[in-house]
Amino acid sequence: MRRIRYQEIADELRLRLRDAPVGSVLPSEAEMSKEFDASRVTIRRALELVREDGLIAARQGFGWYIAGEPVRQSLESLGTIERQIEQGGWASERKIEEFAFERPPDRVRRLLGVEQVLRVKRVNLADGEPFAVVTVWCPADLGANLSRRDVERRPFYELLDVELRGATQTIGADAAGPDDAALLNIPIGAPLLRCQRVTTDRDGHPVLVSEHLFPAHRTEFVVELPQAEPSMTPSGLRIVE
Repeated sequence: MRRIRYQEIADELRLRLRDAPVGSVLPSEAEMSKEFDASRVTIRRALELVREDGLIAARQGFGWYIAGEPVRQSLESLGTIERQIEQGGWASERKIEEFAFERPPDRVRRLLGVEQVLRVKRVNLADGEPFAVVTVWCPADLGANLSRRDVERRPFYELLDVELRGATQTIGADAAGPDDAALLNIPIGAPLLRCQRVTTDRDGHPVLVSEHLFPAHRTEFVVELPQAEPSMTPSGLRIVE
């Protein structure tokens, strides 16, 4: 029997996606329309067929991508991205992009109360695919003996000679700018989850400020709530103006 054009394209896409990494972004519908010499309607129908197989998914502002289980991160305890990734069965890796002693941005200076910091920017990978862009600031005196190799191999929590008490974490939405989009291999403007964490020492003084950018299509945050009065409102909700 003669195959309908969108079915042929769907079959070709299934073959291409068989070994593609989870989270990889597909070419745009316009690019596929040009490649297959088919209308956008035909391409969309082919993509819908492949989505019915559970191979791909789409999100507004992001486009089509290889579907799979998202990396889930628990917010019930203080931990590292690497530990969360490894607990999910993925291979964890970090790549340092920037390592510098410098004057901090105003918001970091106000939080840490210092004029000089060590700033480290890295990319975290899960099974070889970029999963997060992380920037960490710590007071220069605490990071004075650290090297680029140190922070590439071990988390700050293990490197600082300070007893930590806990952290405050704030999560919001953002869109990927050109630099972060390139590091995460996602389209410019794609949705991100932006997480700011302020870690304190035993006396409650901030010693680390970190900013984590996660592709929204690959990330879920899980919060364990203790038994409390029934409520329809998520814990910690705050209106952002």
